[in-house]
Formats: sequence, structure tokens, C-alpha cells
Amino acid sequence: MHVALKPRQERELRAEVDFLRSRYAYQSLQMLDRDAVRETIASKRYLAGTFDADCGHLHPLKYTQGLAVAAERVGAQIFEDSRALDYRRSEGRLIVRTASGEVRCRSLALCGNAWLGPFAPALARKIIGVGTYIVATAPLGAERAQALIRNNAAVTDINWVIDYFRLSQDHRLLFGGRVSYSGLDPLGTRRATRARMLQVFPQLADAAIDHAWGGYVDITLNRAPHFGRLEPDVYFVQGFSGHGIALTGIAGQLLAETIGGTEERFDLFNRIPHRDFPGGAALRRPALVLAMLWYRLRDLL
Repeated sequence: MHVALKPRQERELRAEVDFLRSRYAYQSLQMLDRDAVRETIASKRYLAGTFDADCGHLHPLKYTQGLAVAAERVGAQIFEDSRALDYRRSEGRLIVRTASGEVRCRSLALCGNAWLGPFAPALARKIIGVGTYIVATAPLGAERAQALIRNNAAVTDINWVIDYFRLSQDHRLLFGGRVSYSGLDPLGTRRATRARMLQVFPQLADAAIDHAWGGYVDITLNRAPHFGRLEPDVYFVQGFSGHGIALTGIAGQLLAETIGGTEERFDLFNRIPHRDFPGGAALRRPALVLAMLWYRLRDLL
């Protein structure tokens, strides 16, 4: 579900439903008025929403572990705790250096996102790591949890700085919100994210927070994915900008096709223009903080 907090956002959602139906004949996205949203979500915060029954939500760590198991079954080898430090070319082969050894390869795919760092400075200029944070309540019990989100949907608002939430299998509320464009977490993940949760669900004031965590996602200036080549046999995929669960699977498929000799679909993404974040290494993050403050004020006003 996508939910609107103000009339402008309701109009945006209605326009999206109309566009998907007229352009792509996609009929699964339903428009919900205020009463329908409040029948589904136990919050008075939202004016309208959309619901897509053909979408779903999942446990991302279990999904990642499942992909690793599937890869190993067909012969892939996964080496943890082996950070790549740099790469060079010798006798026509690519050599990737780690702290404890080297890997020789015919093709190299750089998929480090916000953590790629100095490995590829030319790519680092196109993305910036943004902190995002989530809390999980103590188990609420099936009845209380289901009263919060009656259709068990995953929900996000459409502010620039979004709140998003869903229920876990063991009847907790998972609530994400807040982003840190500064790279710092000065307010404390647990306290600040809980405060945002209570704006949506004040009835959870007595609910304990069992877990709080955060991490970095990589964003591009235009929020579109950044795929391409540094050299004919050195590929990269980055800039997933919060869409990684679905889009990284697509990226892996396109990389496999391209390395196998079929480049057309990968090159569609390669043609998307991307600019460096302004300000250089020293000022790019302060400039981004100021820009995001403007968008945050637009959300509030």
C-alpha cells in the first residue's frame, strides 16, 4: 500500500492508477478513499491510498540467504570476510587483490553499492550512502497486531522522507523511517524512529522496542539505477536508491546476460545519464544535507 498524507499526494496516487491502467492495462492497483484506508490501517494519519494485490513483501535476509544457497548448489563459491582492495590487469587477465589472497578472472562485476568506497573512485562520485533506520516492537500478539494492519500489507507513505511499516511473522510491528543524509545518527535510532512510529500508531505508546538497526543505501542524484562498464570486461551495478530487493535480482540477470554475450537489455540502463553529486569530495555531503532539508520542509508544509 502507498498512502497519502495530503490532498496533493492523493491526486498523485490517482494519477498513477489512471496512468498504469491506460498505458499498461494494469488493473491490479486499486484506489482507496479515506474510509477504506482507515478500515485497513488503524491510523487517522492518512487521507487516501493505493493497494496492489499482485505485489508482496518478504524477509530480506532469508531471501538473501536463499539466493546464496541456490548459487552454491550450481557451483558458485562464496568467500565471506574477503574484502576486495583493488584490481589490476596482468597478461590479459584481471586480478582482484584481497587482504589474504588474489582472484584471477575473465570478467569482473562491481556490486558494492554504498560500500564500494575507494575501490572505484569514478563510481563513488555518482552515488552517496544514506543511512536508513528500522525498529521492531516486542511481539504484540496476533489480535493486536492484526488490528493495526488488517490486510497484512506492507505500507509506505509518499513523502520525500518516507515512513514504512509492516507486520512480522511473529506479530511485531516493523517500522522504518528517518534517513540520515549527513552520514551521522545524532538523535539515536531507537528513540527517533519510535517517535515517528507513534505519530502513525499512538496506541503503541506502551509497546517496547526490542530491536533497532540501521544501514546505508546508495542513491544516485536522479534516483535511477546506474549500470555500466569501467572497462570492456569490468562491469558495475549500483545506485539502487532503495529499490534493491527487486532491482538487484534484475541487475544480476542482466549482468549474466551481458557477460554471456547478450548486451541489449543491460545497455538500456547504461544509456541513462548520471551526474556527479555536486561539491566534490569535501562538500558533496553538506550540499546534499541542505537540499534534503528543503524537501523535508516541503513534506512538513
